[in-house]
Amino acid sequence: MKIAEVFYSVQGEGILLGTPSVFVRTSGCNLRCAWCDTPYTSWSPEGQEMSVPEILEKVLAFRAGHTVVTGGEPMIAPGIVELTAALRAAGLHITIETAGTVVLPVSCDLMSISPKLSNSTPREQDGGRWARQHDRLRIQPEVLRRLVSGWDYQLKFVIRAPEDLAETRAVVEQAGAIPAKVVLMPEGTDPEVLRERGRWLVEIAKCAGYRFSPRLHVELWGNRRGF
Repeated sequence: MKIAEVFYSVQGEGILLGTPSVFVRTSGCNLRCAWCDTPYTSWSPEGQEMSVPEILEKVLAFRAGHTVVTGGEPMIAPGIVELTAALRAAGLHITIETAGTVVLPVSCDLMSISPKLSNSTPREQDGGRWARQHDRLRIQPEVLRRLVSGWDYQLKFVIRAPEDLAETRAVVEQAGAIPAKVVLMPEGTDPEVLRERGRWLVEIAKCAGYRFSPRLHVELWGNRRGF
């Protein structure tokens, strides 16, 4: 598997916010989000080839109880089923962070699904050549329903503007998700931008019955890699 990084930090988003976790970041993605905060795993994939035993050795060295398999898009990584089985056999809690476009029989305790709204479409980057493919792939209702019905889950949405809520509600309905498991997060990689957007997004979450999540890692470390 091509792995961009393995590091120990705290979960910065969602219902496990603040939980010490080892992150395994796969490299490679089938989408190209305009605001992607890990372009080194999507727009310009970096990393080294590692076997499942090598990855597991690195993870276990941190002696943590939680691990997060993220990307890029981990569900397209060769060996993802074998990797998650090995993490499960080691007794670790496994979160998989996915855009919800692919489903595989992975071992997972929390399926962290982040469907990409139209605010993610890269209409300007790289001459817009990825926009059509991104729009075609970004919402897969049948895959979302299978992920929601097959695992414990959270459905996370990156929100740029209040107008994004109508699309969010439509995707929640398509996925068959319950409001208590829907998480809204402000888009941004600058702490001040996140705080400004967070103020109005909290009110939207309260009215809709959804959860609000800050992006703790950005608040603490900015947009630095490996935190």
